[in-house]
Amino acid sequence: MNFDEFKNSFATDVKEKLEANTEKEFTVEARTVEKMNETYEGLTVKPDDGEIGVNLNLDNLYQEYQNGTSYDSIVTKAADIATEALDNRPDFDLDSIKDYDKMKSTLAIEIVSADRNRSTLETVPHKEIEDMAVVYRFIISEGPLSGTGSILVTNQMLDNYGITATQLHEDALKNAPEIRPLVIEGMAEVLAKQMGVEDLEMLGFNIPPEQEQMFVASVEGNVHGAGVIAYQNFMDQAAERAGGSFYILPSSIHEVLIIPDNGKFDTASLEQMVREVNATTVDITEQLTDSVYHYDAETKVFELAEKFDERTATKDIDISKADRAKEVIKPHRDRGGEAI
Repeated sequence: MNFDEFKNSFATDVKEKLEANTEKEFTVEARTVEKMNETYEGLTVKPDDGEIGVNLNLDNLYQEYQNGTSYDSIVTKAADIATEALDNRPDFDLDSIKDYDKMKSTLAIEIVSADRNRSTLETVPHKEIEDMAVVYRFIISEGPLSGTGSILVTNQMLDNYGITATQLHEDALKNAPEIRPLVIEGMAEVLAKQMGVEDLEMLGFNIPPEQEQMFVASVEGNVHGAGVIAYQNFMDQAAERAGGSFYILPSSIHEVLIIPDNGKFDTASLEQMVREVNATTVDITEQLTDSVYHYDAETKVFELAEKFDERTATKDIDISKADRAKEVIKPHRDRGGEAI
């Protein structure tokens, strides 16, 4: 069957399976789901006695069907996934969402590609930083079973609250570091943790801080941690760890890499590295951008690395012109000793 036939039949069959398994009634509808970095044909499953539902990715399920998995087994799998997700959904008072004074203590900052999310950004308050955009979420749950439950703040919600995007941004800057603290670690520390080793010296990773060539910046829990770029004191703290100016590589929406600008790397090679990693390693739904960024610790300017290169090249040209001008206008003295 083609996708449209699959979609229509699947919604009916999943509904019947769920109601037979749980003896409850459900509303099951196929619709387009728009999320940051991702748009897909989804199946929204919501119990009639509840207000929170779950979305299943129909595109992925249909791909399984095309790969040879039986239709009935996919229906069973989808019903099981929906049941588990609904059983572990956060216990949250939906009325609280209407009260901004209650919700602002849950505000977090996330950062996404502005280009890849242009249509979604038209409906949500955001602040663009180069080719990225800061967006805001209310974090309603975080746990090993339920995962992270969050609500993307929309323009309509701001209208309902009667607040401005500026106030939302200021509140998020204050609150986000409290509920999702910044963590900056040397790559050696990160690798050691991944290996379950506490003693860096055992692995030969006991690198002096001044010799560390790469740092990882994220939040505790490492979920949507790239948003730390927008934290008020991030650049200063990162510069302190890097020993001055640094490059930022967008590893994913969950973390960024900090590389000291010590002359060992150039923009072109770093950009190639980011593009290759995104193309081969990072799932498209978790990619941030293909760009490389630079922070000048002296001028306190954060910008695309290519802009930094252009700015410093222009500065070098201006200095060179000024030096040549000085040579031309050096005072020459006439025989009377006066400068001419």
